Amino acid sequence: MSNRLFDASVDPADVPEADAHGPWAYLWWLARIRPWPMVLAAVLGALWMVPLALIPLVIGRAIDEAGRADGQVGLYLWALLTLGLGVLQAVAGAGLIQAAVGAEAHALSVTHRVLMRQVVRLGAALRGKARSGDVAASAAADVESIGNAFEVVGRTIGAVVAAVLVAVALTVTSPVLGLAVLIGVPAAVLGIGPLLRPLQERDEAQREQMGIATSQAGDIVAGLRILRGIGGEAGFAEGFRRTSQQVRRAGESAGRMEAWLQAAGVLLPGLVTVGIVWLGARLALEGTITAGELIAFYGASAFLTLPVSTATEAAETLSLAKVAAGRVCALLRLTPDTVRPARPEPLPAGALAVVDADTGITAAAGRLTVVTAPADRTGELADRLSRPGAGGAETVLLGGVPLERADPDELAARSLRSGPADVLFSGTVREELTAGSARSREAVARALFAADAADVVDALPGGPDAWLDEGGRTLSGGQRQRLVLARALLAATDLLVLEDPTASVDAHTEARIVDRVAALRAGRTTVVFSDSPLWRGAADHVVRLDAEPAPGGPDRSTGVPS
Repeated sequence: MSNRLFDASVDPADVPEADAHGPWAYLWWLARIRPWPMVLAAVLGALWMVPLALIPLVIGRAIDEAGRADGQVGLYLWALLTLGLGVLQAVAGAGLIQAAVGAEAHALSVTHRVLMRQVVRLGAALRGKARSGDVAASAAADVESIGNAFEVVGRTIGAVVAAVLVAVALTVTSPVLGLAVLIGVPAAVLGIGPLLRPLQERDEAQREQMGIATSQAGDIVAGLRILRGIGGEAGFAEGFRRTSQQVRRAGESAGRMEAWLQAAGVLLPGLVTVGIVWLGARLALEGTITAGELIAFYGASAFLTLPVSTATEAAETLSLAKVAAGRVCALLRLTPDTVRPARPEPLPAGALAVVDADTGITAAAGRLTVVTAPADRTGELADRLSRPGAGGAETVLLGGVPLERADPDELAARSLRSGPADVLFSGTVREELTAGSARSREAVARALFAADAADVVDALPGGPDAWLDEGGRTLSGGQRQRLVLARALLAATDLLVLEDPTASVDAHTEARIVDRVAALRAGRTTVVFSDSPLWRGAADHVVRLDAEPAPGGPDRSTGVPS
């Protein structure tokens, strides 16, 4: 099975067998691409756990040496050995923490990067393929669960090594007790197994409810102003309360199963310890083993509760990680609406002419074209002209090149579609406008002037360096729309498709924006979807779409030069 799907340097869309990969494949890939933190954690885990297992055996030998007439020297030697084991355990424990945290950080970092690369790759298609709550939960809870699984690996391997060592030592001393350990400890671990499947199922149910609740919360926060305007705030709040109660009940259900798992992790190894101590005491009374060996057996049997509890923790953590990795893989399997053509055709240099044979929309290169269409179709039509896979890739020509055959990277660099769904992200105004690209102060000033947004920026404390909250929620609707328009203008693409760019501003502001945008975009192709007479008055060409498309035929449209 190829692991290229999960390679952070490889686009998941390049892997045809993506659906064949599952959560265990993803976790194994994470371990393979950077194994040294886990290997070091395993070695240090053994060095940390083995001294803890040997100390009871050493103490038992020291007690037997002390009971002899000439055993003082041996007592001191065994005491020094105990001290040495304690020092080794302390040093190994300090290193284990660093190695385990390193393995956890590796899993967290890579999973975050893989998820972000997939989100960027899907782009606008993500909204229609996954709930925003699922994406947010994967970036938070799922990533954390995967990291926890990598953190516990070192301690688990050390526990297994130490348990085997103790079992061998006890078998050499007393075959009966050794056999009891070899049977009892695996039986205790296996006794936990039946609880893992119900726990995993309940964790999946809880995770599903959390994704729904996160999506609802995001919708309420984003649309709070609208909800208050239509009086729907209380209704949506009540719906969220019901959803949150479902999340609570799912969490309680998973918590009860986790509690049973934890109880079994204490009860079953405790029963093994009680049985070994009882059997050891019988052997000591019969003279088969010495008092020191009895104490060693008791200490070793008490120690065995630690490996079993560690194995219980590992089983629980891996169960949660499997659920989390399954969610991550589900997001990774999503594919964008557009597929890179086998032989992409380059777009011609300069301004791009747009022709859509189905709808009748035509936009001459370097001109301002205004399209008047029914309000419920503007978004669909704007997508047709700018995004392959949106329904018009076969009939839309950009500079004479079919949209579906254009290089996606070149298309993204030379065309832009901006509409009312565009949002402002948190960050400074300058970072928001430039999107991290190099833009001169003069270019920023021209874009703000054309969008009539200079006063918006000047009114903010700090001007261009002012901090914008998520979504620009401290701004009015008109201010946000003008900043979004300024950001689109600053990109200075050869083709700019605008959907209702002045719907939230007054007529005087709209008149200024129309004249300034037309002047700024002179020589570049601009398509504006609007029914405003101001835009139509400034257009070089007007296309009116007056009706729904007839079955099997184009729209009844008219092209009216201004």
